[in-house]
Amino acid sequence: MKTYKLIASGLGTGYSPVAPGTAGSILGILILYLFNYGLNYYNIHEITVVVLNLVVLVLVLLIGVYSIKRVHEVWEHDAGKIVIDEIVGVWIAVLIVPFHWQYYLIGLILFRFFDILKPFYIRKLDRLKSDWSVMLDDVLAGVYANIVLQIIVYFYVL
Repeated sequence: MKTYKLIASGLGTGYSPVAPGTAGSILGILILYLFNYGLNYYNIHEITVVVLNLVVLVLVLLIGVYSIKRVHEVWEHDAGKIVIDEIVGVWIAVLIVPFHWQYYLIGLILFRFFDILKPFYIRKLDRLKSDWSVMLDDVLAGVYANIVLQIIVYFYVL
Protein backbone atom coordinates (compact mmCIF):
# COMPACT_ATOMS: atom_id res chain seq x y z
CA MET A 1 0.00 0.00 0.00
CA LYS A 2 1.25 3.46 -0.85
CA THR A 3 2.26 5.59 2.13
CA TYR A 4 -0.24 8.36 1.35
CA LYS A 5 -3.06 5.79 1.21
CA LEU A 6 -1.93 4.31 4.54
CA ILE A 7 -1.96 7.77 6.12
CA ALA A 8 -5.24 8.90 4.55
CA SER A 9 -6.94 5.66 5.61
CA GLY A 10 -5.68 5.94 9.21
CA LEU A 11 -3.38 2.91 9.02
CA GLY A 12 -6.13 1.02 7.21
CA THR A 13 -8.97 1.69 9.68
CA GLY A 14 -10.75 3.55 6.88
CA TYR A 15 -11.27 0.17 5.20
CA SER A 16 -13.45 -0.99 8.09
CA PRO A 17 -16.70 -2.38 6.66
CA VAL A 18 -18.62 -0.81 9.55
CA ALA A 19 -18.36 2.85 10.61
CA PRO A 20 -14.90 3.62 9.21
CA GLY A 21 -15.03 7.18 10.60
CA THR A 22 -15.61 5.85 14.10
CA ALA A 23 -12.86 3.24 13.61
CA GLY A 24 -10.45 6.00 12.60
CA SER A 25 -11.53 8.15 15.55
CA ILE A 26 -10.96 5.26 17.97
CA LEU A 27 -7.50 4.69 16.50
CA GLY A 28 -6.77 8.41 16.86
CA ILE A 29 -7.85 8.63 20.49
CA LEU A 30 -5.86 5.48 21.35
CA ILE A 31 -2.71 6.84 19.70
CA LEU A 32 -3.00 10.18 21.51
CA TYR A 33 -3.82 8.49 24.83
CA LEU A 34 -0.75 6.24 24.56
CA PHE A 35 1.42 9.18 23.46
CA ASN A 36 0.32 11.27 26.45
CA TYR A 37 0.53 8.27 28.78
CA GLY A 38 4.18 7.93 27.81
CA LEU A 39 4.80 11.65 28.37
CA ASN A 40 3.10 11.48 31.78
CA TYR A 41 5.04 8.34 32.69
CA TYR A 42 8.27 10.29 32.22
CA ASN A 43 6.86 13.26 34.20
CA ILE A 44 7.08 15.63 31.25
CA HIS A 45 5.84 19.06 32.31
CA GLU A 46 2.22 19.82 31.40
CA ILE A 47 3.09 22.80 29.18
CA THR A 48 5.60 20.69 27.26
CA VAL A 49 2.91 18.02 26.75
CA VAL A 50 0.55 20.64 25.30
CA VAL A 51 3.28 21.99 22.99
CA LEU A 52 4.20 18.48 21.82
CA ASN A 53 0.52 17.70 21.22
CA LEU A 54 0.15 20.88 19.14
CA VAL A 55 3.29 20.17 17.11
CA VAL A 56 2.20 16.60 16.34
CA LEU A 57 -1.33 17.80 15.58
CA VAL A 58 -0.16 20.41 13.07
CA LEU A 59 2.27 17.98 11.43
CA VAL A 60 -0.39 15.27 11.06
CA LEU A 61 -2.88 17.86 9.79
CA LEU A 62 -0.47 19.04 7.06
CA ILE A 63 0.65 15.51 6.14
CA GLY A 64 -3.02 14.47 6.20
CA VAL A 65 -4.09 17.18 3.76
CA TYR A 66 -1.22 16.23 1.46
CA SER A 67 -2.26 12.55 1.67
CA ILE A 68 -5.88 13.51 0.97
CA LYS A 69 -4.74 15.43 -2.08
CA ARG A 70 -2.86 12.38 -3.33
CA VAL A 71 -5.70 9.91 -2.75
CA HIS A 72 -8.12 12.25 -4.51
CA GLU A 73 -6.17 11.38 -7.67
CA VAL A 74 -7.46 7.79 -7.41
CA TRP A 75 -10.36 7.84 -4.93
CA GLU A 76 -13.59 9.85 -5.08
CA HIS A 77 -13.79 13.15 -3.20
CA ASP A 78 -14.01 12.57 0.57
CA ALA A 79 -14.21 8.79 0.17
CA GLY A 80 -15.30 6.88 3.26
CA LYS A 81 -11.83 5.35 3.41
CA ILE A 82 -10.32 8.74 4.27
CA VAL A 83 -10.21 8.93 8.08
CA ILE A 84 -7.05 10.95 8.79
CA ASP A 85 -9.39 13.92 9.22
CA GLU A 86 -11.22 12.05 11.99
CA ILE A 87 -7.90 11.35 13.72
CA VAL A 88 -6.98 15.06 13.67
CA GLY A 89 -10.49 16.06 14.74
CA VAL A 90 -10.58 13.77 17.76
CA TRP A 91 -7.15 15.02 18.83
CA ILE A 92 -8.49 18.57 18.79
CA ALA A 93 -11.48 17.40 20.86
CA VAL A 94 -9.20 16.44 23.77
CA LEU A 95 -6.51 19.09 23.33
CA ILE A 96 -5.54 20.83 26.59
CA VAL A 97 -7.77 18.55 28.65
CA PRO A 98 -6.55 16.86 31.87
CA PHE A 99 -5.12 13.40 31.23
CA HIS A 100 -7.93 11.08 32.33
CA TRP A 101 -9.30 8.26 30.20
CA GLN A 102 -12.85 9.41 30.99
CA TYR A 103 -12.20 12.77 29.32
CA TYR A 104 -10.72 11.04 26.29
CA LEU A 105 -13.79 8.82 26.01
CA ILE A 106 -16.16 11.79 26.33
CA GLY A 107 -14.06 13.72 23.80
CA LEU A 108 -14.39 10.82 21.36
CA ILE A 109 -18.17 10.66 21.82
CA LEU A 110 -18.58 14.44 21.52
CA PHE A 111 -16.39 14.54 18.40
CA ARG A 112 -18.41 11.79 16.72
CA PHE A 113 -21.63 13.59 17.69
CA PHE A 114 -20.54 16.83 16.00
CA ASP A 115 -18.90 15.01 13.08
CA ILE A 116 -22.02 13.00 12.29
CA LEU A 117 -24.64 15.72 12.83
CA LYS A 118 -22.50 18.51 11.31
CA PRO A 119 -24.15 21.53 12.97
CA PHE A 120 -23.02 25.19 12.89
CA TYR A 121 -21.19 25.49 9.54
CA ILE A 122 -19.61 22.03 9.67
CA ARG A 123 -21.95 20.90 6.87
CA LYS A 124 -21.06 23.98 4.81
CA LEU A 125 -17.38 23.10 5.08
CA ASP A 126 -18.18 19.48 4.28
CA ARG A 127 -19.91 20.50 1.04
CA LEU A 128 -16.89 22.37 -0.30
CA LYS A 129 -14.98 20.27 -2.76
CA SER A 130 -11.36 20.80 -1.84
CA ASP A 131 -8.65 18.76 -0.17
CA TRP A 132 -8.65 21.18 2.76
CA SER A 133 -12.43 21.02 3.25
CA VAL A 134 -12.20 17.26 3.90
CA MET A 135 -9.94 18.07 6.85
CA LEU A 136 -11.49 21.34 8.03
CA ASP A 137 -15.01 20.09 8.74
CA ASP A 138 -13.51 17.58 11.19
CA VAL A 139 -11.27 20.29 12.65
CA LEU A 140 -14.38 22.36 13.36
CA ALA A 141 -16.19 19.33 14.83
CA GLY A 142 -13.15 18.83 17.08
CA VAL A 143 -13.26 22.48 18.16
CA TYR A 144 -16.93 22.23 19.09
CA ALA A 145 -16.33 18.98 20.96
CA ASN A 146 -13.39 20.58 22.80
CA ILE A 147 -15.50 23.57 23.87
CA VAL A 148 -18.16 21.28 25.34
CA LEU A 149 -15.51 19.10 26.99
CA GLN A 150 -13.78 22.15 28.51
CA ILE A 151 -17.13 23.17 30.03
CA ILE A 152 -17.57 19.65 31.44
CA VAL A 153 -14.07 19.73 32.92
CA TYR A 154 -14.49 23.27 34.30
CA PHE A 155 -17.71 22.46 36.11
CA TYR A 156 -16.44 19.06 37.33
CA VAL A 157 -19.42 17.33 35.78
CA LEU A 158 -17.58 14.00 36.12
